[in-house]
Amino acid sequence: MRILVIEDDERAVIYLHKGLSEAGYVVESALNGEDGLDLATTRSYDLIILDVMLPRRNGWSVMAERSRQVDTPVIFLTARDAVPDRIRGLELGADDYLLKPFAFSELLARIRTVLRRGPVQQAASLRVGDLELDLVRHGGEQLALTAKEFSLLALMARRQGEVLTRTQIAELVWDIHFHSDSNVVDVAIARLRRKVDHGFDRDLIHTVRGVGYVLEARTHAAGS
Repeated sequence: MRILVIEDDERAVIYLHKGLSEAGYVVESALNGEDGLDLATTRSYDLIILDVMLPRRNGWSVMAERSRQVDTPVIFLTARDAVPDRIRGLELGADDYLLKPFAFSELLARIRTVLRRGPVQQAASLRVGDLELDLVRHGGEQLALTAKEFSLLALMARRQGEVLTRTQIAELVWDIHFHSDSNVVDVAIARLRRKVDHGFDRDLIHTVRGVGYVLEARTHAAGS
């Protein structure tokens, strides 16, 4: 497993490199956001550990640009502890958000949790219409989902036909308390829709206005 660490504190990079290497990971690092983004989008990694306050390009910018090019899971590791910062990180598509100072054992646990969310590890014999989750295929076409997108889709498929509120989704997929001013769930649903519904004959993800979302194969095309 290959991990990219994007962190400007050289002592922190040495500490993370040593600890992650001892845990069996292959580690590469970048000391600024520009170099980190270049590595993240030109080389293959299983996970990215990303700071927010970086020279040349901050972590928010790296995350936003990375999301347009690759689907590598990301854990923010930062001293930015305000709730709006954590919400912003998740809204940008991060899989987790860990605050400094941190216990290395907790970081390892979170890394393992994020990596376990991948489609191969979470294979399930679930079907909604012609969407198959065992191979994450839709109409015979394999879907390229991030770990978080797979977790969200698997949740909705396990409870297909049941309307899930934004609060339920936030707590079950992100393990966070839902804030009414956050659009973490809506952003994630929009990204998932582009992969699951766009280009297919009928939509599977439907909005129940004022309540939440439901995944189901309806008998007619839906524009919700």
